[in-house]
Amino acid sequence: MRRLPLLLAAVAVFVVALDRWTKHWATVSLSTGEPVRLIGDYVRFTYTRNSGVAFGIGQGTGFPYYVFSLVAIVVILWMFARGRAGDDSVRRLSLALILGGAIGNLVDRVVSGEVVDFIEVGIPQWHWPVFNVADSAVTAGVLLFALAWTRRSEPALAPADGAGEPPHEAVPDETAGPPGPGVERRGASGPLPGGGAEGPLP
Repeated sequence: MRRLPLLLAAVAVFVVALDRWTKHWATVSLSTGEPVRLIGDYVRFTYTRNSGVAFGIGQGTGFPYYVFSLVAIVVILWMFARGRAGDDSVRRLSLALILGGAIGNLVDRVVSGEVVDFIEVGIPQWHWPVFNVADSAVTAGVLLFALAWTRRSEPALAPADGAGEPPHEAVPDETAGPPGPGVERRGASGPLPGGGAEGPLP
């Protein structure tokens, strides 16, 4: 079985570690206070807990969304183990980001049944649903995977007309009659024996 490359494993571990640390910080520092504004109302930290999937979708339904994380983890590990991740570095990096994000949110769902979200961006009239580092890694991984897939599926440009084709050899015209008088008839290496039209026949 092929091992997960060390660099990609480090990317996944880093995502999980950063996600766990930021969620712990948000729980300790933000859960009992007001949102913290970083750039006015455009970027701020707002503590919330999400029982649904990414960006608060499906909250309150009671569906075991951890199944999605488990499936994603198993599929990605299987792809690396079987060599199905390909040789494209962008594609492999995207899978490592998705793997780290899926593990990060899975830990929350297993421990408490909810995911800690705290990053909020938008404009005063409209704000994107609150998310976390794991959601960001999964989103970036999906976008990179789509970019790698699109780049891989682009058809190769067809060569210009006549480009790359071997030159055509001249084919003698077999329908043409014998050369007329005064035309020197030569073989492969010189004139015919006897001097041809210019000398007496032997």
